Parts: sequence; structure tokens; C-alpha cells
Amino acid sequence: MRTSPARRTTWTVAVAAALAAGLLASSPGTGLAAGTSHAVGPSHIAGSPDPALASEPGSPKTVSSGWSIPWGLSWLPDGSALLTERDTFKVYTLTQDGTKRQIGAVPDVVTTGGEGGLLSVAVSPSWKSDHYVYVMHTAADGNRIARMTFDGSDLSDYKVLVGGIKKNTYHNGGRIKFGPDGYLYATTGDAQSPDLAQDKTSLNGKILRMTPDGMPAPGNPFNSLVYSYGHRNPQGITWDAEGHLWEGELGNSKYDELNLIEPGKNYGWPICEGGCSTTGMTDPKRQWPVAEASPSAVAYADGAIYMAALRGERLWRIPVAGTSAGTPKAYYTNQYGRLRTVESVPGTKSLWLTTTNADNNGDGETGSDKVFQIDLT
Repeated sequence: MRTSPARRTTWTVAVAAALAAGLLASSPGTGLAAGTSHAVGPSHIAGSPDPALASEPGSPKTVSSGWSIPWGLSWLPDGSALLTERDTFKVYTLTQDGTKRQIGAVPDVVTTGGEGGLLSVAVSPSWKSDHYVYVMHTAADGNRIARMTFDGSDLSDYKVLVGGIKKNTYHNGGRIKFGPDGYLYATTGDAQSPDLAQDKTSLNGKILRMTPDGMPAPGNPFNSLVYSYGHRNPQGITWDAEGHLWEGELGNSKYDELNLIEPGKNYGWPICEGGCSTTGMTDPKRQWPVAEASPSAVAYADGAIYMAALRGERLWRIPVAGTSAGTPKAYYTNQYGRLRTVESVPGTKSLWLTTTNADNNGDGETGSDKVFQIDLT
């Protein structure tokens, strides 16, 4: 659970002495907000020399407005997207030119008065032949992963694939995506019961990996759905060009994290928040004070991880090379409110970015959220 503070009205660029001390200062570009970060964190969290990046995100352009907490986003083969609204339980298509159409609603969804509801959506890699769409949502008996059919016009045929994921007001995780290996990955929160994250028999506080039918994927480290553990409230996963899995995770009161996920690894929560020296724990590649991030989604594009920040109200760009993460840089600080989901647009050098200001931690009215396009130039 994270209380949203009053928005910052100023932002100080770190001076050279701060750089020498290991802090980061980002330089303002045209139309972009400057920022500073403590993302380097403790000295034993290794960074890397920054890869040369050919592009930077330009100014956001509105694709569509009138949304209320657009949470999940997944691409269809025709270049349009499916989007979910957390509290209305509705699913929409949205085309590149901004045409929005409701295709149905997901049954059995409940809200929690906090972060639960209709969360992520993932289009099957074989959609042209199977027409499957996957959703993760909160239900009366806990969080679920379910499969539905989208025939190009309507959503139907709801089937639960995975249940038994504990829910709570907060810390429900909720991101699902298909990986380059063809398996479905899901992030689950600790449901405000931190010890569940260290319990390998629990589905909470984990990254799960499964077949399209909801069974444990071959090669999973514990012969179960569990792929990695020790997570507090992960809401972002993405793969880079080399196939590495990166995860964004909301911390408690000290640090949010960008983790490189490997099968069977323990990412520390609740024993560690951020980097620590405890044997058996895997340190994050980057970390941020919670006021600067609260990441809900991550996406890879053009040599960098892009991280959408809720409480931090900014978009972070973190260059990656191999298994190392370079110096983060912030964009759009305090310009568009709480940033929920970021996804790269297939076949382009662009991102789609959604806001979530109409939720319980935001200050927007119903229908005040937007979908932006950001071109990398």
C-alpha cells in the first residue's frame, strides 16, 4: 500500500558534486522535463557504461482520451490494440488513428477499493488461428488468469486457467505477457502478506510461467507455475532484443526496483528492499526512492527499458546492454500525472503510454485518462 503525496512543483537538477557522489542528473531536451535520480543506489549494485543510444522519446501525442484507468494493453495482428479498464471491467479495441470500440466485458471481476479489478490483457501469439485473449483480474475468491475468445467483433467464452492467487486491497500484481518462448508470464503481488513472497508453494509474490492452457511451462525451476520469487508487487515485465526478461517492482518505503529475472532466483522481499548483502538474494540492476518511481509497467524499445511511474509521474529510460542496465533518465516529470502502462508499438520506433489519474490515488475525474503515442527520434 502506497499513499500518494502531493505533487512536486519543482525539480532540482543535480550539480557536478552530486554526480561525483554517484547521483544522476538528466539534461533537459526540447519539450522534456529534466530530472535527477538516486537510481544508482548502494555502491554494490553494479551499473554499466552507458550504451550509445540513437533515440530519445519525443513529445507525447494524444491517440485517445475519455478513459478511466486503462490498465492493460496488448497488440492485435492488424496493429490495433486491446485495452482494459480496471474498474469498469470493459475491454476495447483502439486503432492507430484513435478509433475506440468496446468489444465486451470480463465476467466475475470485482474491485478491492484499491488496486484490484480488471488488470492486464494478452493476445495469443496464435490469435489468427485460435482467437484467444488472456486476462488477469480480481474475483471474489482471489486473483485469476482466464482465457476468452475474441473473434474480431466480440469477446466471449470465459474460462478460468489459474486461480488460487490470493488478493487484497493492494499488492495484486496483475501483468501478463507472452514471452519470446511462446509461454505466458504473469506477475503476482504478495497480497499484503509479505511472507508469501518467500514461500515457493504459494503463487503470490512471484513471476509465473505457464503454457497457453495454464499448466506449468516445461523447464520451470520448481516443477510448478513459479518462475521466480521474493517479489513484493511486480506490475511490469518485458524482454529485450536478446531475450532477457526485465521486471519493474513497487517497493515499500525505500526502493523501487528494475530486476533482471532469471529462473529460480530469489529477489529478496521481504528480507530485502533494494540491494542487500543477504546470501541467496538477487540484487536489482537499478533502484529508485519510491517517490521517484512506483513502476507499473516496463517496455523495451531501441536499446532501452522504458518504465512508467505512478507516484513518480514520469517515464524513465534505462539503457540496457547484455545483463547490465545503464544510467536512467527521466522524461515528462509531473506533466501528465500517474503513468500506468507503456508498450512498444510493433514494427515502429514508437511507444504507447497510458495515464491512470482517475484512480483512488490520482486527482482526475472519471474519463480523464488518456492514451499517448511517443515517437523515438
